[in-house]
Amino acid sequence: MASFRFLAALLLTLLLTSDVAAREKKPTRQQKRIEAKEKAQKFANMKAAGQDQVSMTKEAAELRSYELRKKKKKGLLKRREASLAQVLFPGASPEEYMDGEPVPSFAELVQSKKTQLPFKYYDLPTCPQPNEKIQKRFRQRKNLGSRLMGQTQTMAPYNFPTKKDKECTPLCMVEVGGKKLRWLRKLVERQYRVHLTLDQLPVLMRSKELNYAVRGYPVGFKAPPSYTGLKEDEFYLYNHLKFTITYREEPGEFEGVRITGFDVHPVSIDHKLEEGAKVTPGEHLEALDKGSAVSTCGRGSSPVNEPETYLALRSGSSGEDMKILYSYEVEWQQSDIPWADRWDVYLVGSPDDEVHFFAIVNSLMVVVFLTGAVATILIRTLKRDIAGYNEMQTLEEAQEETGWKLVHGDVFRPPQSHPLLLCVLVGTGAQLGSAFFITLLASMLRMLNPLKKGQALTAVIVLYVLCGGIGGYVSARLYKFCDAKSWKRATLATAIAFPGSIVAMFMVLNIFLTVVGSATAMSFLTIFFVFLLWGCVATPLVFVGSYFGYRAEKIEVPTKTNQIARFIPELPYYANPPISFLLAGLLPFGSVCIELFFIMSALWLHQLYYIMGFLMAVLLILAATCSEVAMVMCYLQLCVEDHRWWWKSFLNCASAGVYLFLYSLWFLPFKLHLVGMLPVVVYLTYMSMISLAFGLVTGTAGYLSCFWFTKKIYGAVKAD
Repeated sequence: MASFRFLAALLLTLLLTSDVAAREKKPTRQQKRIEAKEKAQKFANMKAAGQDQVSMTKEAAELRSYELRKKKKKGLLKRREASLAQVLFPGASPEEYMDGEPVPSFAELVQSKKTQLPFKYYDLPTCPQPNEKIQKRFRQRKNLGSRLMGQTQTMAPYNFPTKKDKECTPLCMVEVGGKKLRWLRKLVERQYRVHLTLDQLPVLMRSKELNYAVRGYPVGFKAPPSYTGLKEDEFYLYNHLKFTITYREEPGEFEGVRITGFDVHPVSIDHKLEEGAKVTPGEHLEALDKGSAVSTCGRGSSPVNEPETYLALRSGSSGEDMKILYSYEVEWQQSDIPWADRWDVYLVGSPDDEVHFFAIVNSLMVVVFLTGAVATILIRTLKRDIAGYNEMQTLEEAQEETGWKLVHGDVFRPPQSHPLLLCVLVGTGAQLGSAFFITLLASMLRMLNPLKKGQALTAVIVLYVLCGGIGGYVSARLYKFCDAKSWKRATLATAIAFPGSIVAMFMVLNIFLTVVGSATAMSFLTIFFVFLLWGCVATPLVFVGSYFGYRAEKIEVPTKTNQIARFIPELPYYANPPISFLLAGLLPFGSVCIELFFIMSALWLHQLYYIMGFLMAVLLILAATCSEVAMVMCYLQLCVEDHRWWWKSFLNCASAGVYLFLYSLWFLPFKLHLVGMLPVVVYLTYMSMISLAFGLVTGTAGYLSCFWFTKKIYGAVKAD
């Protein structure tokens, strides 16, 4: 007994000790609040002292990390700390490079925010592409999405041996004149930027003094007459690049070095050759070791931006072609910044996650309001109405009935106007909605890698094709309910109507893109592959889905349809189109308009968008809003004895696509500032496609919800 008491006392002592130790280790809420206040004061003082957020110093990295602290969290309910690399690119692992090992750099698209016509890097009058093959560990497979976006993995003409600094190194000389020179001046005027990547890091231009960092470097710059003293604007080309590569070396953790930064400082300089030196245009000066032939790019000299030596984009005095000599230099700098924090600088200044959170809260308020309205209808109004209808005993009482019960013999009368078109639209919307939902689900489950260009677009296209069976099944079930006989025509229309419209619009646009030489112009092989995917995969799946849809039992409804349609009285203004369409479409669009701004900024302003969890929440809120708005509008319509709810239930919510297109028209002059006619046509064409798809998805959600709603309410009453 004494030993038992001793063991119990010892166990109790250990439990109390461990509990006290745990309490000592875990800070209290008050301690966390005090610590957060101290941190906020510390970094506020750093900002007041002029500390920048973009340089590679320890202080700037700490300030960046503090500003991005809310982005560096993972998890849905329990948010835990994580690095930005884990949030943006989960599963990505660092690459280590040994001393002297060449690090490949890749040339991306040459883009501008003022025009939506990107060009390939080697469309510019630059040095020829190197012949060396891309190593297997750096190689990325081409996919359909990257081809449609014009993304190709091409080696840049620059050489970066690990930890080997390079002084000014001449690269090559090219001759430009005539039409090519005028095109180059236009690129400078429209503010095109060149994008390169090294170790998957986009090249950055950053300024510690001005506290800014921007991806890519400009092709050149324009100087006004007040600066040059000339009669008109002068255009200058950046032909010398100063690269700075920062790296981390930690022999105790890993071998070699890890790259943590890739910066560039462009310089415009009119290079001069040594007396008697000759350089053949197109030859690789670095490979031939002809650096000594250039007097302005010798050893110990580093070109700088001086107005006297700027390289002007103009032909010679007698009209001969302009000669451009390209050069570059490389500096490797050691840094203490961890590899996991190297993406922080790319998101400095981007909207905080709280903005997206408040957008979702705003949308949820709309959903809560609508849920209350639907609950009021279903629980109070309908319950009272149904009880009253079921208690009617006499013929006189039945003749005095009013409201939605009056149309019980007509509410399930198939639409008399274009039933085939309605079924095709609903089936297509179901197919699109399924593809979007599965794509977002795959992104949330980290099945899509953001580092692989075009993978998300490929997923949307492939899933849309594979969801053809869903579209065919939904269309066939509804068409069978309408007692229509042209099932072959309905199935074929479901297979080709929407994709045919999109392909036709894109083919017309592709002609103009090919004429101007844009990188997004599709080749014949890509067009053939898209047609193959459409004709050999999507269309058969639609027919398979239609087969099972027509084999299934006809949808049962709780009331019988009268032989003669009931007369519809004069309707109030809110139940008549287009007023009903405009009123109903406003709420679904309003529930997503804030998040829509960030999505369009990512699409057209080349910003990063990575919060797929928020996007999934917005999609679910949109579906709930469409369903509830459609049910409320349907109930109001039935109460005024209008039984023609089929088309109205679809168009009420599909009008959200019209609002999306109107929003894109507002976005065009106030956010994009596009230059030229073709960029505007490209923008409006793609936004028309997106608005059409958006309208089909929202319209389908409204239609199916109303079908369920009418079956429920009329199934609860006794109708003769």
